[in-house]
Amino acid sequence: MGGTGVATAHPASASTANPAMMAMKHHGWADDFGLILPSVNARLADEEEVVDQIDDIQDTIDRIDQQASNNDTSGVQASAGVLEDQLAELNRDTMRADIGVGLSLAIPTDSISVGVFADGSVRATARGNVSDSDLALLDTIENDPVQAALVDDIGNQLTSDGTVIAAAYAEVGISLAKAFELSNENTLSVGISPKYVELRTFEYTQNVSDFEDDDFDADENETDKSGFNADLGAAYSFGETQSWTAGLAVRNVIPMELDSKSGRTFELDPKVTAGIAHTGDMHVITAELDLTENKAFGYEDDTQWAALGAEFDVLRAVQLRGGIRQNLSSNDDNDGVEEKTQLTFGVGLSPFGAHLEISGLVSDAEVGGAIELGAAF
Repeated sequence: MGGTGVATAHPASASTANPAMMAMKHHGWADDFGLILPSVNARLADEEEVVDQIDDIQDTIDRIDQQASNNDTSGVQASAGVLEDQLAELNRDTMRADIGVGLSLAIPTDSISVGVFADGSVRATARGNVSDSDLALLDTIENDPVQAALVDDIGNQLTSDGTVIAAAYAEVGISLAKAFELSNENTLSVGISPKYVELRTFEYTQNVSDFEDDDFDADENETDKSGFNADLGAAYSFGETQSWTAGLAVRNVIPMELDSKSGRTFELDPKVTAGIAHTGDMHVITAELDLTENKAFGYEDDTQWAALGAEFDVLRAVQLRGGIRQNLSSNDDNDGVEEKTQLTFGVGLSPFGAHLEISGLVSDAEVGGAIELGAAF
């Protein structure tokens, strides 16, 4: 539903969307217990196939070295031209990959609703950085047989590199929420999720001839930091049949920062989101707006989302969902993976209290998918 949840989250997902929603009234069949075990999601933006490009470059480097050892000067010249083109194409190409997992348990009650949760995510961006001196060297080798005859271990003569920048976030905590019936028969709910948070950064830079994408998370490339934090939330239901809900959530009320090995700063600032939803027997329609901006860490855009989402419920057994969200941040000088308009879609199957959720995401830059197993009654 476009990544929404501040005014619509069911108890099991409320801990990480808006803890106040854990105590709000939902459908009668989902108000007493909620479980997610587990939730898994992944996204990929790699139109330029950066890692594959680097693999091809390494193959060409190996070929040049073999040709040089065989005194195949004309072969070295031809391969140098190929390598020059490959490096020129790689320059500043960027890919990004995301993966996340989570689980939660929620027990709403008329007094205090309680939940426990744990989740984690990793976002990695990779880029090729090509030097003008490498292109000039390869151009000389291609056009000068004397220089081609002098080639020995071409990889050590190149200064172009591949860089991976990644950030990991993990949290475990409890959620508490309380609903208050107001004199006008509307309901106000407040919630808090105290939690323990761990941050990690990874920064790996290596010459293109030696680059191995699996090495980005080696200990020497890592920094880490941990501490306590909290999420806050409020929700208010109103209307003749309490069919309208307004929500406000603040994620990570305590700012945290972690510097990478090179001094690049991963900022975990408070994220404030407001939402409103209308719920009926067979539908949910919702809109959300981030009131704060999320700063990028790697080669990517800052984000501030405005989102719309909808759900159509078929006999409480099948839920069809869709959404759209638009990034409102200005990223004119950003030269990484673009975050603009994203479309989402999904289906939920919920026979006899069990549920299976499958969803997808598409945009000009990326594709993604998620699956969730759980129960609610």
